[in-house]
Amino acid sequence: MSPADVDPASRLLALEQAVALAAGRVDPQVESSAAEVLGRARERLALSGEYTVVALAGATGSGKSSLFNALVGAEIARPGVTRPTTGRPLAVVLPPPGPAATAGSGPARTTASGPDDLLDWLEVHDRVVVGGESPDAAGAAVVKARGRAGGLGTLGTLVRRRPRAVDGPPDLPTGAVLLDLPDHDSVVDEHREVAERLYARADLLVWVVDPQKYADAALHVRYLRPMAGHSPVLLLALNQVDRLTPREVTEVVADVRRIAAQDGLRDVTVLPVSAVTGEGVDALRDHLADAARRRRAATQRVVADVRAAGAALREACGSARDASSAGDRAAPRLVGALEVAAGVPLVVDATRRSTVRQARAVTGWPVTRWVGRLRADPLRRLGLGRPPALDALTGRATPATSPAMHEEEAASRRSSMPRPATTAGAQVSIAVRDFLDAATTGAPDAWTLAARAAVARDAIPDALDRAVVASAPAGARDPRWWRAVGVVQWVLLAVAIAGAAWLAALAGLAYLRLPEPPTPTWGEIPWPTVLTVGGLLLGVLLALVSRVLAGVGARRRAARVRRRLRSGVEDVARDLVVRPVTDELGAWAACAAAAERAAA
Repeated sequence: MSPADVDPASRLLALEQAVALAAGRVDPQVESSAAEVLGRARERLALSGEYTVVALAGATGSGKSSLFNALVGAEIARPGVTRPTTGRPLAVVLPPPGPAATAGSGPARTTASGPDDLLDWLEVHDRVVVGGESPDAAGAAVVKARGRAGGLGTLGTLVRRRPRAVDGPPDLPTGAVLLDLPDHDSVVDEHREVAERLYARADLLVWVVDPQKYADAALHVRYLRPMAGHSPVLLLALNQVDRLTPREVTEVVADVRRIAAQDGLRDVTVLPVSAVTGEGVDALRDHLADAARRRRAATQRVVADVRAAGAALREACGSARDASSAGDRAAPRLVGALEVAAGVPLVVDATRRSTVRQARAVTGWPVTRWVGRLRADPLRRLGLGRPPALDALTGRATPATSPAMHEEEAASRRSSMPRPATTAGAQVSIAVRDFLDAATTGAPDAWTLAARAAVARDAIPDALDRAVVASAPAGARDPRWWRAVGVVQWVLLAVAIAGAAWLAALAGLAYLRLPEPPTPTWGEIPWPTVLTVGGLLLGVLLALVSRVLAGVGARRRAARVRRRLRSGVEDVARDLVVRPVTDELGAWAACAAAAERAAA
């Protein structure tokens, strides 16, 4: 199946997707050109498919208007002797002989749109309806066209506004609109602009060249070379062959084909013609009649334009690839640098020390545990909340809150951690840059810049701080054995105090030389001494054992906090760096794929 046989609607949809994804990320000229092709194609497909727009283009002096008259068989376009010659486009409408079939491969399937709407879209106001006098031309400027033998055999009607079909089918191919365009090398800018606008809107373009200027660089570089791939809707008519010998005609036609092939028009049709002698005019007329009868030129032109626009976008987008593997390799280093910048090692160490401090405050020897309260809690110093154990000891129990209230509070809270040092900030910048370099390898500059712009660098510090606050260990549940050990410590202290009071009472009685009551013993040691010394020694020993166990638990809690903090930092890296970059590169891949479908 040839590219022209592909449904143009699917190509237009692919081009529309590519244009939307490439907005602001490719060369503005490529983007605007593709958008213009998209709009023009949709407009043409909405207009009549019963008519094929055939435009005769050429340079000054190429005999374009004379060939136009020869095709129509009437003196409609007047060749000039001064330059520029053709200044306004002229249309000859060749209506279908009867009701046109709506089936087929034409670009439109609706018969409501006729040549008037089509010519209004082309902005061609000088119009000739072939077949006779128009009965509805009253009020419009009407000019008779002088008939020419071998052509129409009848008169046409030149209407400078909106013509209507007249009776009498012409001898020319029906269902066509022939346009005589201004010269592409006109010294009048307005003429040249009109010609170039209609070059883009014509369904079939007949480029008239002459033996003297067929190799003109301006013609090939500016007009024919950009139409590479448009061979089915382009025809090169070598006019004025009456000035050449048959051998020279063969040589010039071969040279025209060679130059056209260099322009990317390898399969373009080249016809030698002469507007003076009529040589080749019938062959040209048959070619146009075949195109008008098949009604495929409009679709072929739309497809060719869309393919060219898709190819330009594909070249601008480059060859997209999956950037996820490169991003996955660079992400761990990025997360590691963000951890340092967020102060994760500092928070983890503060968590360990704070846990040990909390354990000592609960399980330590009651006589000396108050000393630890003189030092500020490491987590509170970082602004990460009041430990619940201390809240319980001071009677400041934290009220229960709902998860929604907790999330809202965490989102509004900020830590008191110092800002990242210069080296840590530099590490973040380097890690972000390395991630971008790895993820955007092979991407066009515009997409690379778009991916870099998508990274919200300024929002990273605040997002990291919120992640640290949300993952902070404040409010974590303390082990139950802390409370049990704390109760035992107070019991041991009470036992020691009781023993000491007992000993003090015995000492007082001895000092007053009062009779001492009998003192029970444990072996040979009096029980007051056992209670005092045992309570003190067991309290200190229990505090030492609890300190060792609290250190193990503190390291475990610090490890859990580190995992939570790393998860929060990974979320920040994903939301602010990885996801925006991968989304941008995903759009790049989607744009390249859509452009590929449009250009296929």
